Amino acid sequence: VQLVESGGGLVQPGGSLRLSCVASGFAFSSVGMSWYRQAPGKERELVAAITSAGGSTNYADSVKGRFTISRDNAKNTVYLQMNSLNTEDTAVYYCTPYPPEGYWGQGTQVTVSS
Repeated sequence: VQLVESGGGLVQPGGSLRLSCVASGFAFSSVGMSWYRQAPGKERELVAAITSAGGSTNYADSVKGRFTISRDNAKNTVYLQMNSLNTEDTAVYYCTPYPPEGYWGQGTQVTVSS
C-alpha cells in the first residue's frame, strides 16, 4: 500500500488549498477513503471521509462548510478542497483508507499564517 499526499503549503488566513492523494497497492475503488490531520502537540484527528463510490461524505464539525472531500476512482486519487482556512487548520494532513487500516503516507504540511 502506498499513499502519496501533495498540495500543502503556506497560505494566508481566508485562503484556499487543494490537497491530493494518489493511492496504490489496494482496490482503491472498493474502499472508503479519508483525510486526517495532526497539529503539533495534538492527536491525529479525522477531517473528512468518503465512501467507495463517492456517494456519501462526512466531516468534522470544525471543517463543515469549508472543506470538501472528493475522489476520482479512475485516477486512484482522493482530494480535499479547503476554503476559508484559518490558523487552527495548520497541521500535517494525511490520507488513508476509511476505516483506517494502519496505512499512512508521509503527509503534506499545511500552514495557515499571515
